Parts: sequence; structure tokens; C-alpha cells
Amino acid sequence: MRTFFGVDYHKRFSYGTIMGETGEILKQGRFGNHPESVERFLGEHGGDECSAVLEATRNWCVMHDWLEERTGQVTLAHPLKVKAIAEAKVKTDKIDATILAHLLRCDLIPAAHVCSPAARVLKNLLRHRMFLVRLQTMTKNRIHALLDRYPEIRAQRRATELFTKMGLAWMKQAELPTYDRHILDSEVLLLEHLQGQIKQPDGWLMQIGKKDLRVERLMSIPGIGKAFALLLVCEIDDIKRFASPKKLHAYAGLVPSTYASGGRTFHGRITKAGNKDLRWAMVEAVWPAIQKDLELNQTYHRLAARKGPNPAKVATARRLLTVVYRVLAENREYRCAA
Repeated sequence: MRTFFGVDYHKRFSYGTIMGETGEILKQGRFGNHPESVERFLGEHGGDECSAVLEATRNWCVMHDWLEERTGQVTLAHPLKVKAIAEAKVKTDKIDATILAHLLRCDLIPAAHVCSPAARVLKNLLRHRMFLVRLQTMTKNRIHALLDRYPEIRAQRRATELFTKMGLAWMKQAELPTYDRHILDSEVLLLEHLQGQIKQPDGWLMQIGKKDLRVERLMSIPGIGKAFALLLVCEIDDIKRFASPKKLHAYAGLVPSTYASGGRTFHGRITKAGNKDLRWAMVEAVWPAIQKDLELNQTYHRLAARKGPNPAKVATARRLLTVVYRVLAENREYRCAA
């Protein structure tokens, strides 16, 4: 008999509902987050005739891999879309697991993409690097804010020179009031530590990137370096998942929100309902891209004159993502407009 296993996954335990083909509940209850506990809970209901489902929540891959070894098929459910289909006024672990099992039985699960275990490892490494880069940017901004309080000292170094070796040496010697001197020393020390930490994943990523032609092709796009190219490969995975560039834009959350009523349509800010890491990478790539590519430069400045710099940056990021789509879909390098 075919069975359907809905799992409400939590940090320390999970709640499961095993359902039959006609919707009858065969088993319900809580079990520990351990492969042996999963196997004991499934018991005679496991095996190839059992289909399982869980939502894409924090660290979902742990439970997903355990279920993959003990059931015939595992579906990863998109949490926001599941909520839209089956939102309940009363919400408990038991209800959540039962709803998931019902939706799976009726083939109504909005599935999320599951990448390979190797891709997950690479994705975690890339996200670690991105976290360090964000901390580095925050630290640089704090240093700028501190030095801007002393215009006569700040004027001694241009912004582009500030974080070079000479700039860091100058900051260590700059004469500031005692307490701000202590703060700057701390910020510079943190910045140097972060720069050293970022070099470690850079070395690992350099070796990985040599094995994938997609990475080399993406690096032909202005603004896309080794780390961003690897990030795009991991987050997008198979480009055939997306029927058009617009689908990829929506996946990245780079499409404007829309409200239409009574024959009138309004467009607002971007939805941000998508892959935040992909969105962040494309927005970050805009500035170096418009320095190197004439077409992207003209696109940005034309939009900036009409709508302002921030909307222009987002629109250019969307245009850049279209270029990424074409490069991956057509298996070719990008020809830059000089």
C-alpha cells in the first residue's frame, strides 16, 4: 500500500503524520532528529512505496537526506506557497504535518528545487565568504564614518587609497583624539583579520572553479569575478529550470511588486521574495559592470536620470541577470560593449 509521510521539522525534534491512499491516518507522533528515530517511526510504512514531504526550513537538508535513504521519494515543499494554499487559523505541529501529508497525497505540493549534496557544500562555503565580505564592508563604512568626523585629517587620503597597504599604515599613525584613536585601531585590526579570513575560501574556490566551464563563461561578464561566478552556478544550478529571463528575475526577487485594480496598475519596489544571495550578488556586481561595459553604463545613467540612482541600480542588476541567463542558456561567453 502506498503511504504519504508529512514531516514538520524542528531543531530538536520533528512531528510526523503517515497517511494512506484514501486519507486515513496510519500513524502520528513526535520523534527525535536522528536517523534511527526516523527509521523507527516509519517502521513497516517505509520503503519504496512511501513518499515523504517536508518544508524548506532551517537546515532542511539534514532531514531530507535521512528521508531519502528510507523512503521512495522526498519532496521539498516551498514554505510560503504551502502557507498560501493551506493557511490554518489553528497552527500546531500535528496540523502542519497532517496538511503536508494531505497535500502530498493529492499532488498539490509546491515543490522547491533540491540541489546535489556536493552543490550544497559549495553553497555553504560561498555563503560563508559572502558573510565575511559583508562584515568587511560594514567595517569599512564604520571607518569612513569615523574619519569623516575629522575633515582636515580625512583630506590627507583619497577614499580609493584608504584601504590599500599604504592607507592602512597611514590610519595606524593618524593623530586622533584618544578614544577615537582606540576605536580606529580596533576597526583596522578587525578589517585586517577579515581580509585574511576571506583569502582562505578564495583559495578553495579557485580550485573548484577550474572544473566548471560555466564559471569561466560567467567570468566573461563585466562585474562577475570568480566568487560571484561560482555563486551564480550554485544558486541557479540548472538554467533549464527557468523558461525565460523573467522567471530568473522573479527567482532572484528582482521584479517590481504589482498592484492592479479597477483597470489601473501600480508598480512598487522589488518583491525581494526570492533568493536573497543571488539578488545581493547581482546588485553588488552593477557598479564594477558599468565601469567596464558601455551598454550597461548607458542603461544605468539613462535610468538614473529618470528614476534616481537606487532604482537604476536595481534595473541594471536585472539587465545583468538577463545577460547571465543568456550566457548559461546558450553556452557562450559574453561579448562586452567597450
